[in-house]
Order: sequence, then C-alpha cells, then structure tokens
Amino acid sequence: MTGLAFLGVVALIALFVATKSFKIVGQAEVMVIERLGRFHRVARSGLNILLPFIEVPRSIDVRYFEADVGGIKRITAGHTTRIDLREQVLNFPSQPVITKDNVTIDIDAVIYYRVADPQKATYSVQNLPYALETLTRTTLRNIVGEMELDSTLGSRDVINKRMREVIEEASIGWGVDVTRVELQAIEPPRDIQQSMELQMRAERERRAAVTNAEAGKRAAILEAEGVRESQVRRAEGEKDAAVLRAQGLAEARLAMANAEAEAITKIASALPEGQAAMYLLGMKYLEALPTLAQGKNATIFLPAEAAGVMGAIGGLRELVARAAAPTLHTQSEAPARLSPRPDTDSSTKDSR
Repeated sequence: MTGLAFLGVVALIALFVATKSFKIVGQAEVMVIERLGRFHRVARSGLNILLPFIEVPRSIDVRYFEADVGGIKRITAGHTTRIDLREQVLNFPSQPVITKDNVTIDIDAVIYYRVADPQKATYSVQNLPYALETLTRTTLRNIVGEMELDSTLGSRDVINKRMREVIEEASIGWGVDVTRVELQAIEPPRDIQQSMELQMRAERERRAAVTNAEAGKRAAILEAEGVRESQVRRAEGEKDAAVLRAQGLAEARLAMANAEAEAITKIASALPEGQAAMYLLGMKYLEALPTLAQGKNATIFLPAEAAGVMGAIGGLRELVARAAAPTLHTQSEAPARLSPRPDTDSSTKDSR
C-alpha cells in the first residue's frame, strides 16, 4: 500500500511538472515568460517547454464589456496569461460630457486597438484596458468641451480623428497600436431633443415653402413667356395679314387705275378733242345726284360758279347727242331706202 501511495504521489508530481513545463500557445497569441521574476522571452504560437518553477508566464489584466438578456451593460474584469495579438474592441458605457455652451450630452464611444509589443503591454502599464478607457474618456471630454452642441452633432469625423491622434500618441509607449476610434451615439437631453425636432420641422416647412414659391415663380415665368410668345406670334400673323391685305389693295387699286386709264383713253378717243374732261365731270355730278336726293338734311357743296356746273351738264348733253347722232342717222336711212314716204318729200320742200 505504501508503495502504491508513493507511486501515486510521484505520478501526480510528474503530471504537475509536465503541466508547468509544456505550454501550447494558440495562433495569434503569445505568452510573456519570466525567469525568476524577470522578463526572459515571449513564447510564440505552438509547443513551448518551460523550466518548471523557474520559468512562469506573466498574467495581465483584461476587461470584457457584455450585455445580459435584459439589455443591461456591464464590464467583466479578469486575468489571463495569454495576450491576444488580434485587433480588439474596447467598449464602455456612455458618459456625460459638457459642451462649450454648457449642454450635458451622453456620448458612447468605442476604441479599436491591437497589441504590437507584448513586453511593453505587460510591463509599461499596469492595466492596459482600463488605461485605454480612462484615456479615451478624458480625451473625449477635452475635445467636446471645446465645441458647441451643433458642432459636436455635426463633426463626428473630426472628433474621431482628433481622439485617435491623441490616444495613439499617448499609448505608443504601451506597445499598443490604436487603429480607430468611433462615437457610437450622441444623445442630448430630452428638452434639447424636442427643441431640435421643432427646429427641424420648422426648417423643413421653410424649405417646402421656398420650394413651392420657386415652383410658383417658375410657373409664372413659363406662363408669361407663353403669353409673350403667343402675342409675338399673333403680332407676326397680323403683320403678315396686313402686308398681304395691303398688297392686295395695292394690286386692286393698280388694276382699277389701269382699267380707269384704259376707259378714259377709250372715252377720249371716242369724243372730240378736249371734251373728255367735261364728260367725266358731268358723269361724277350725275352719280352724286341720287345720293344727295336720299338725305333730308343733306348739305350740298357746289362750285363757286354755278354756270360752270350747268355748262358741264349741258356739254354732257351735247356730247351724248353728238355720240348718238350717227346711230340715229343710220337708223333713219334704213327705212327710207326700203319705203320712201311722200310726207318726207313734202316736208323737205316746205322747209326749203
């Protein structure tokens, strides 16, 4: 029994020594190995053999941000001997920040970082996650405290860039590479949110009014342009019609003048020389007499010498008689040739 107990103790000691001597490190993980309390080396991924009780891995502090089923966020702190070289996310609860115009807002930020030097991350800072969280909070307060509320709400990219520059400069000695910093949410107080909503609604109504006014203005301009164009087209049509009417009247007057000239020429050729004007004047007076006779209170204007008018009418009668004389003479000769009357001879003798 004693031998079995001794063998059992030896087996346990061997197992314990093997556990302390053989360490398997995963991919993208490292372990900081200390020998007799001093930094010795960094154990990379794979199988690593340690001297038991002489070489031990150094543990570091870690923080986890979790949310339970009810949605309550909480931070879990712990220790580990394995340092993760992958990019990690450090999320922490929102914090109140006072802006330049004395408005308290809640800002929820998140930081992405990667351990570049495990030795510095282990020995240069006591608690790396807590140090990064505290540095992010103070930097955020300093940056937002220099800005007003409107600038803070509209300048997230500027805030992220400035925070990353400040945190990276401060954490470079910790062996940490800060990749980016993001603001997840910026929540103003409830009364400020209501005021912003009212302002936004008023701004949208103003834009709608401006848009309607611009549309009305454009419609009025288009309508005025349409009216102007229609008037121009109408004026051009009226001008063309007037030109055509004038051309027609001119051609008609020219044709009438040519016809009248031709008629006067024929009248002048049919009448004795110098009697054409007298004939035309008498015709004008005869054409005007029916019109004058129709009016009861008509005023008649005659030439200063009434004898001239009467002479013109008498001359017209004489001209008509002269023009009709050859016709009558021709008609009287025809029956005389057919059957000469005895009365004609007697009358001729008596007249002699």
